[in-house]
Parts: sequence; C-alpha cells; structure tokens
Amino acid sequence: MPTPMAVTPHERVAGTDWAGLAQEMDAHGCALTGPILTGDECREIAGLYDEVSRFRSTIDMARFRFGRGQYRYFDRPFPHLVEQLRQAFYPRLLPIARDWATRLGRPAPWPDSLDEWLAMCHAAGQTRPTPILLRYRGGDWNALHRDLYGDLVFPLQIVIGLDRPGTDYDGGEFLLVEQRPRAQSRGTVTLLPQGHGLVFTTRDRPVASARGWSAAPVRHGVSTVRRGLRHTLGLVFHDAV
Repeated sequence: MPTPMAVTPHERVAGTDWAGLAQEMDAHGCALTGPILTGDECREIAGLYDEVSRFRSTIDMARFRFGRGQYRYFDRPFPHLVEQLRQAFYPRLLPIARDWATRLGRPAPWPDSLDEWLAMCHAAGQTRPTPILLRYRGGDWNALHRDLYGDLVFPLQIVIGLDRPGTDYDGGEFLLVEQRPRAQSRGTVTLLPQGHGLVFTTRDRPVASARGWSAAPVRHGVSTVRRGLRHTLGLVFHDAV
C-alpha cells in the first residue's frame, strides 16, 4: 500500500531525501523532489493568478523579449502556502549552498534563517518580493535566463508544477543549459509532475576541473507549450532591487 503524504507541505519538504537530492544537484545542477503539494493545494495556488490584488507586478514576456506568456510577482503578505514553502525549503537548501561556496572559494553570507537573509537583502536595497506565479498557454515559452535581482543572490531556487503534464497541457518542459569549460553546452530537460518541485541552480554550479573546482554558468527556461494551460510557482530566495 502506498505511503500517505505527510499532512503539511512543511512536513513533506522535511521528508525529502535531501542527501540524495544533493547528489543529483552535484551531478546535474537540478533535482526533482517528491510530491510537495497535493492536487487541491496546486489548484488553490494556481487559482490565485486572477486575483490581481495579490501581486506587485505582471510581466508580459513578449513585450520584454523574454519569450511568450505571462507571470506575476506576489506582493506581501504572501499566501500561507507560499510562505510555508519558502520557510520550509530555505534551511534544507542552505547546506548545499554553503558546500558549493566552499568548493568555489566564495563567501557564504547566508544566515541560518530566511528572515535574517531577507533582512540583509533589504538593507542592501533589495526590497521587492520575488515569489512568482507563472501562466503559459499554447504557444508560450520562456527564454533562457537567470533570476539575478541584485548583488545578493541565493544560489538555489525552486519551481513547483501546479498542473498535470500530458493532461492539462503538452510540452512546456523545464530547460537547464550549462556552459561547460572548453566544451559544448549541456542541456537538461525535466517534465514537472503536478505538486513536485525542481531544485536548480540560480547562476552557476561547481564542476570538477584539473585545477580543482570551476564555476559552470547555467541558464534556465521553458520549452514551447503545445496545448493547454501550464501554471508553476517559482520560489527565489533573494529579493529584488
């Protein structure tokens, strides 16, 4: 008999195999979690998209040549599920972030709590919230990019699928492209199951080299949605200028 899902998203995040996920991150720069949200929770978050008052801004991707489609940045206060997920994920991602910084010989300025880290962002002038709700329809896509909103950057972020691939939409695979030292770029394609999260690198990741560790630049995007409606929740752990 299948094991029932834990009661809350916080417990589901805590129950993730983080050691295994860290190994996947080392190998590929991204890794899928198990189910973090139930179908009802996914529909609850996706249903917020039309409640415009919950968001600080709406971005039309075609207007800015980011691709085609639309996304919205949540304003404070965040919906309870969104805030719960941010607080649950941050301490689990922190050991990976610190380990990567050590390998690359970089500072690791991130404190133990998300609230402390965001206070540092705000003191540096990065005060605009960055949780994102994205909506793609047939023909929409997202160009390869990085979510860098200021000098202070948390090196990992998460996207959670809110709709059912193959049922609610076709296409719309998550794309990760890594620029390898003195080699052709490497692409990774991931189909996001409903309620599952994909952890991925924000800017770059450490790769072994003849001289120790090198930083491999990484960008991400979304392939063309061929049919249907695709929503995702994006969790970036630094605020924007």
